[in-house]
Amino acid sequence: MTAADAPVGRTAPGWVAGRAVTVLALRQTWRGALVVTGLAAGMSAVAVAAYGSTVKNPADAAALAALAGNPAIRTLFGEPVALDDAGGFAVWRTGTVLTVVLAVWGLLAATRITRGEEDSGRWDVLLAGRVPVTSVVARHLAVLVAASLLAGAAAFAGLVAAGATAGGAAVHSAGLGLCGVVFVAVGTMTAQVFASRASASGAAVVVLGVSMLLKMAGDGVAAWGWLRWLSPFGLMALTRAYDGNRTWPLLVLAAAGLALATGAATAARGRDIRGGYLRSPSGRAPRMRLLGSVQAFAVRRLVRPLAAWTLGVGAYYLLIGVLVVSMTDFLTDNPRFADLAAQAGFTGLGTLQGYTATLFTLLAVPAGVFAAVRLAAFAADETGRRLTLLYAQPLTRTKALTSEITATLAGVIVLTTAAGFATWAGARAVGADLSLLPALSGAWNVLPIVLLCLGTGVLALGWAPRAVAAISSLPAAGGFLLNVIADSSGWPAWAGRLSPFAHMAAVPADPVNWPAAVLMTALAALTAAAGVAGYRLRDLRG
Repeated sequence: MTAADAPVGRTAPGWVAGRAVTVLALRQTWRGALVVTGLAAGMSAVAVAAYGSTVKNPADAAALAALAGNPAIRTLFGEPVALDDAGGFAVWRTGTVLTVVLAVWGLLAATRITRGEEDSGRWDVLLAGRVPVTSVVARHLAVLVAASLLAGAAAFAGLVAAGATAGGAAVHSAGLGLCGVVFVAVGTMTAQVFASRASASGAAVVVLGVSMLLKMAGDGVAAWGWLRWLSPFGLMALTRAYDGNRTWPLLVLAAAGLALATGAATAARGRDIRGGYLRSPSGRAPRMRLLGSVQAFAVRRLVRPLAAWTLGVGAYYLLIGVLVVSMTDFLTDNPRFADLAAQAGFTGLGTLQGYTATLFTLLAVPAGVFAAVRLAAFAADETGRRLTLLYAQPLTRTKALTSEITATLAGVIVLTTAAGFATWAGARAVGADLSLLPALSGAWNVLPIVLLCLGTGVLALGWAPRAVAAISSLPAAGGFLLNVIADSSGWPAWAGRLSPFAHMAAVPADPVNWPAAVLMTALAALTAAAGVAGYRLRDLRG
């Protein structure tokens, strides 16, 4: 009997269709899950291994604890816990970074494989079958939850394999995995509330940013410590791995994740397909601004995301500026602490210029990821057929892509300028002697790395459009991780120099490394040109 002759009720049993949906979710997420799992294991193991060279005796551990006890350090890097233990040092060194990486991946993956797939119409036939939308959403959510817990287990394996004790590793890895689960559920929930992937992702990122700010406030000001109970990041810190190993925060995290996940799956039932609970009003007047040319249209697409990114990055660097006096005064009075900070990876923090230069280095990561996200959005619009009518107009695809590149480049310049201005404003508010031009120079110093992200993103758009976000983020995110790991683990010098961060000067403490900046810019231009050529040659959605 053929499939066409089979009785309708037996063609696709519910459990078979459900299993197919689970396999679909696995196919869409396994690469990203593999990356974050490897990062969790690798960074945890490297941090434990670096403990021996950073903290050579109990006196060094006490000195490092005193350094991290400074409110500015606690605000920026988290409250220090059990720094006399290799595992505690590793948790303080990598815990926040890994948690943010896992959270960002989880929420973006959730909005991509749920709202993104539904919004593009690829769920239409799927939802016309035997599997209801609630089950489809729940199965995608379950796959991402399993991936987050796997990343936590990988962190446990990395810590224990490198020599850390298992008790604290278990608490830390459980907090890491559960924090990822919470943000996976947040992304899935916003995907039900909003009718577009961009809005859902933006709302989830806002939740992440507010959660991070609550943790920073609770870490930096003792009277505000209770704020950490309102943040997944803060709850993870309250577990105090290797120093008490508290389980109550883990139970709160688990309950929050379960409640959000259940709510997201339930919310899927009460909305229309391709719709959300919040939709743009259908009766509003048309908005014709910035629709007169393809260049203006690229700017129109950029304005809202750029405003959100600028607000978040600007707030962080305003805080950096406000803390500059507290940080530098403490380290000037305690040079031994400055030495230990340098060994822990925070070099040059003892002077105002060195402090700002060190923190500006981090700016390359969000600025590079911003460029990657914008190019990935362009690729998604093409795949979702939202550019079809545009390309039917009398214009070339090269012109449309060039307009998108130009707008993204302008956005990157605005973002870095806002960071430099915010740092200067914060420093001036507390009476620090930081001029505007040095602050802007330190922020603009990361532009060559961001241009590499833009160039590799265009290259991926032309030749591997399904991997634009990952490839475009490599120079910034991958380069930063390579630089940190190479410095911490004693890798050969040539390995560390593969990172573009190894060729950045500490501006404004040092002059700009112009040869390296020019070389990276030229390399970015070459990769972008190769990407534009590939884009012209391939088919739409190819």
